[in-house]
Amino acid sequence: HALKKPSDVASSNDVKLNKISSLLTEDKARGGAQAMLYAVGLTEEDMHKAQIGIASLWWEGNPCNVHLLDLAKKVKEGCEAEGLLGLTFNTIGVSDGMTMGTEGMSYSLPSRDIIADSIETVVMAQHYDGNICIPSCDKNMPGCAIAAARHNRPTIMIYGGTIQAGRRHLDCPSMGFKKGDTVNIADAFESWGAYTTSKISEEERMDVVRHACPGAGSCGGMYTANTMSSCLEALGLSLPYSSSISATDPAKLQECYRAASYMKNLLAKDIKPRDILSRKSFDNAIALTCILGGSTNAVLHLLAIARAADIPLTVDDFQAIADRTPYLADLRPSGKYMMEDLNKVGGVPAVLKYLLKNTNLIHGDTLTVTGKTLAENLQDVPELDFQSQDVVRPLDDPIKSTGHICILRGSLAPDSAVAKITGKEGLRFEGSAKCFDVEADFYKSLKAGEITAGTVVIFRYQGPKGGPGMPEMLGPTGAIMGAGLGDKTCLITDGRFSGASRGFIIGHVTPEAQLGGPIALVEDGDKILVDAQTRKIEWLVDDATKEARRDKWRQMGERPLKFKRGVLFRYTRDVAPANVGAYCD
Repeated sequence: HALKKPSDVASSNDVKLNKISSLLTEDKARGGAQAMLYAVGLTEEDMHKAQIGIASLWWEGNPCNVHLLDLAKKVKEGCEAEGLLGLTFNTIGVSDGMTMGTEGMSYSLPSRDIIADSIETVVMAQHYDGNICIPSCDKNMPGCAIAAARHNRPTIMIYGGTIQAGRRHLDCPSMGFKKGDTVNIADAFESWGAYTTSKISEEERMDVVRHACPGAGSCGGMYTANTMSSCLEALGLSLPYSSSISATDPAKLQECYRAASYMKNLLAKDIKPRDILSRKSFDNAIALTCILGGSTNAVLHLLAIARAADIPLTVDDFQAIADRTPYLADLRPSGKYMMEDLNKVGGVPAVLKYLLKNTNLIHGDTLTVTGKTLAENLQDVPELDFQSQDVVRPLDDPIKSTGHICILRGSLAPDSAVAKITGKEGLRFEGSAKCFDVEADFYKSLKAGEITAGTVVIFRYQGPKGGPGMPEMLGPTGAIMGAGLGDKTCLITDGRFSGASRGFIIGHVTPEAQLGGPIALVEDGDKILVDAQTRKIEWLVDDATKEARRDKWRQMGERPLKFKRGVLFRYTRDVAPANVGAYCD
């Protein structure tokens, strides 16, 4: 994936590249600031260079992020080669995969806002001329993008890269797998359901767990991290191929090194995030999400990024785009391929070029961090070859003729809910509710055989305020798939689903239970109907029953918040509903 170095970079003699940092480095009244910069190793020559804040989201405890400090060092080398001054700083991260099903999951979505706040704070306070962000885990990408829209300094995103697929070391005949087959993090979650229902042995379960994640990189299917990295590329905030190059591919280090030359171009031309982010670029990102079968978390995050950039965007815009956009990529969790497989057949640029050439789904005139338009970036990209690959299907043979993202409304979700309907799990489900206010109770119920065909599993008090933080339900969806109930049950929550979740799943139900939404009033045995074709989600009890339940809920009094101090208290207090992006500012 050869990426041309920008050929039209203005000479640093033509324009002042350090117009922001020079307020600290060149003003004689700022001697204190200059003294402190000398203390960290800057020279007199460095004082006249543009300063680039390199925001590394590195931390050791997560495969998504463990390698990012090495990538940051390569970005810094590139800055030095281009006559820029790269200054590395860090921010936080939370592993969704590791915290799934625990109280730690409540910190995941709030970490998006902490990341945004942290990067905005450092870039603005330290007077950096530009910002190169290196995100990798789920909330990293939207956090960095929100920060970019806020500080609005020239910015480039470098995705840390996808993990490579693991390999099974044992045959697993009961599940149809053999030694050498690929395995990934979603299989690790689904293995518990298979084990607890005696479909696999402990040795087979451990084989999956031990080999699902072979090294550095973000979860390898079209899960939330790869969905959001693809969105960043479609938005124009990252370089071509950034979203699909794997974490351990030497091309990722090359991308890091070359980023500084593009940053110099952005500085020279004064191209900022708000010049790149537009309604057209968000349309591109939503369309690509539908094409690739991306995570429903894209709805939540793109709404929040758009708001940070003051671009009008609503959940209904997702439905309008999904209605005209086919689902083409056969990627996990619902398909068979991984992100590294998409990269082998041309990556996101090849998909975008195919859509630009053959549909009206992509706007080619949107500006990108290369300083060129999306169409110009795609001009020399090799085209998809439908004779030699089936990772991406042609338009005349889609997996589904319309997008998999479905915005539902009805008596169970008057404001909205977000469904992930690939077509493989059906388009309509009617069944009886089984309600859980605490996720841990679900596993006991599954083990006891209480979750059966026709069950509508409802997880509530999992919303932005009730969770708090909209915990993801990958544990339950994985357990249900592993138990062989994926096509026989429906899961509904006011929380979220991981991008690795699959099955008949509906999340982001608003109003949430904590605020007295109808989902709080449902009882075991109530009939629930979900129809993706009519986009309805209905609670099938009579009005008298609904009113009696409402009175009973009111008499119980306001449900107390789970936290009285700290970051989750502040988050619960400030967070907006899911249907507008769960923003906090």
